Amino acid sequence: MSAPHVEDPSLGQHSRRRTRGITVHPVAALVLVTVAVTGCTATLDIKAAPDANNPGCATILSQLPDTIGGLSRRETTGTSTAAWGSPSGVVLRCGVTVPGPTTLPCGTVNGVDWIVQESGTTRTMTTYGRIPATEVIMAVDDSHAGAVPAALGAAISLLPATHRCVGHADVPALPTD
Repeated sequence: MSAPHVEDPSLGQHSRRRTRGITVHPVAALVLVTVAVTGCTATLDIKAAPDANNPGCATILSQLPDTIGGLSRRETTGTSTAAWGSPSGVVLRCGVTVPGPTTLPCGTVNGVDWIVQESGTTRTMTTYGRIPATEVIMAVDDSHAGAVPAALGAAISLLPATHRCVGHADVPALPTD
């Protein structure tokens, strides 16, 4: 028994295709293909950091959240990397160069110190005082930016802190005489 075929006078004679007893309108076929393609997110190619094979990176990556600020985690190609969102809204690389003392802003979120650097439309946050260091890259105007360090804190804090951020309030007053 074959599927029913309904004629639509608004369609030309060659505008329909019949496949295995089912009539498929070309626009409907295009929608199905589009849904199938957009439902699968391509793997994101991210270059691994120099110390990506550090065992501490495996510790961090094993505890990363599936979502950050509503962005779903996606597959990446680089060792010790992660990304969330499509297109990628948040990119993480573990094993970057450990930062030394800096004059860049450094703040603490959920017990993890982050150095924050903005350049054009990109914000880079790098962990401070933990080995290996981890960097997170996102857009400066990202509405999810506040959720990122909070969501990553549990995984990052599995590595012990060896140093802390210091600011003006941490420097003792100099004698005036």
